[in-house]
Amino acid sequence: MSIALSDPKAERRMYQRRTWAMWTLMMMMMGALVTRMAYLQIHQHETYTTLSEKNRVQLQPERPTRGLIYDRRGRLLADNRPSYSLMLVKERVENLDQTLISLQGLIDLKEEDIERFHKRLGQVSRPFQSVVLKQRLSDEEIAVLAVNQYFLPGVEVEAELVRYYPYGEATAHVLGYVGSINEKEAESIDPIKYAATRRMGKTGIERQYEHLLHGDVGYRKVETNARGRVLRVLSKDAPSPGEQLNLYLDIELQLAGMKAFGERRGALVAIDVKNGGILAMVSAPSFDANLFVTGISTKDYSQLRDNPDLPLFNRAVRGLYPPGSTIKPFMGLALLQSGVTNWSQSIHDPGWYRLDNDERYYRDWKRGGHGVVDLHRAIVESCDTYFYQYSVKAGIDRLVETLSEFGFGQQLGVDVWGARPGLLPSREWKRAARNRAWYAGDTVNMSIGQGFTQASILQLATATAAFGNKGKTIQPHFLNRPDFNRRADDAWPDIQLKRDQDWTKMLKAFEDVVASPRGTAHRLQPSLTYRMGGKTGTAQVVGIKQNEEYDSEALAERHRDHALFIALAPMDDPKIAIAVIAENAESAGRVAGPIAQKVIDRYFELEQSYQAEDAAKAKKDETLREPEHAE
Repeated sequence: MSIALSDPKAERRMYQRRTWAMWTLMMMMMGALVTRMAYLQIHQHETYTTLSEKNRVQLQPERPTRGLIYDRRGRLLADNRPSYSLMLVKERVENLDQTLISLQGLIDLKEEDIERFHKRLGQVSRPFQSVVLKQRLSDEEIAVLAVNQYFLPGVEVEAELVRYYPYGEATAHVLGYVGSINEKEAESIDPIKYAATRRMGKTGIERQYEHLLHGDVGYRKVETNARGRVLRVLSKDAPSPGEQLNLYLDIELQLAGMKAFGERRGALVAIDVKNGGILAMVSAPSFDANLFVTGISTKDYSQLRDNPDLPLFNRAVRGLYPPGSTIKPFMGLALLQSGVTNWSQSIHDPGWYRLDNDERYYRDWKRGGHGVVDLHRAIVESCDTYFYQYSVKAGIDRLVETLSEFGFGQQLGVDVWGARPGLLPSREWKRAARNRAWYAGDTVNMSIGQGFTQASILQLATATAAFGNKGKTIQPHFLNRPDFNRRADDAWPDIQLKRDQDWTKMLKAFEDVVASPRGTAHRLQPSLTYRMGGKTGTAQVVGIKQNEEYDSEALAERHRDHALFIALAPMDDPKIAIAVIAENAESAGRVAGPIAQKVIDRYFELEQSYQAEDAAKAKKDETLREPEHAE
């Protein structure tokens, strides 16, 4: 009997069932794929088209060109010049450390540059973004890199426009400078507006008008590959350059001020009396602002920072000094306003003053005194005793009221970056700051610009301009633009005196400080070709004990008195107001006054030259104009 080893029919039925099961599963899977494909291609078409386009096409920002800055005659003060920088693209560099070593062998690449590069590299936000390694390449360095470019993949030389200040030290404290955006600044600025910008204004005009000078960022649409490399530019929206700024500053007058100081430390501010425009602002010594544009070296910065003459400090607006006797014309007007004295009332000056029930002697600068002194003579000869006596009678409250109207203790300069308000002391201030009452002795010291009183050179020049304008006040400002000029004109109320003739009489006393043989600035008169008024002042640096005399030779040079001078010219119709401080120079008549005179002399020379230029230009335009023919 034979036994069957297989059942073909059963196996065929099993095979058929398995085949149908496999086909059914395959059809179900195919259906699912088709359904998914239809869903993605039809229902999700727009979503994935956008994602694909975003992966392939990118918007890259383009930095705008920074606006230029000109002086009042159209001379360029802040320019943009091409500069070449060494850039690295990390993704294209095969061995970063080896590349840096190779570059050190080719060009002057310091460890400081490499440290900055690694810091910038850590801030990169997208792939294939070039990072600065070294800026301001020389022609020789550019040539060496071009020859070796084949051996340096990922290394590029990029051209860009960077800030350049043609007058260097002369404009550093006025214009300020631009510098690299630091981490703190990056957190506060608009990331869209500054998307392609590496620098921004740090100080001065550059900082004050950053919003106008920067411009608007542009964009270009580029096609990239999967790794982010740019293949081609698809479209471009050009950036808008920053605005051009025209200042009241006169660079020729600025240079004259710098020259007048020579090696001395000090500051000067000259203001157009009629419109409040700042014609010159000097702080000496100064520094070259170009050092900061692309990053100052540690060595150069240390030299500036550690210099005892403080070249980085803007003495004109941030330096606060006792105004000394330069405050007396304004103090005299305050005494007249209070009613405690008049032009005919006089005192006898023995050379000292004492308060009731006080044994202390407040000395006049002239040991023997001035004899019989009225207000006119007190201004001309700078009699301290006169101001001691009548200021105590007037009281601190009435004095502060008038002095504040001239800008003392006020925040001045609608566009002067970094300006400080100074200090006009009062009862309330002393109670709040020192937790002590105000004494008559405080008033005595304040009456001659000493004690707690502090003012900037900008404030002294501004007060002098308001004085020359007979109370018409205009906030000092740099920008020369109609809408801005109206804003400066309306920013500060005019000064109203009880008697208008007090302006005329005080201006006459102001002029006699220079014109009279007894005036404290009479040495200037012989060389003047115009009518100038002025007021000398001396600010103590260290105190002198009671009954001791000032001994210049016994003091270190930096402990000697500061010399101050304020001036107006011409006195028949004042056009320029100026304030000067020469630190530790002691004599205002011999040092500060001549500095002011040199600048005013130059001002009138320039005005005459400009008038001739304008007349010649008008005549030329008239000659070129087409004649009209009657038919």
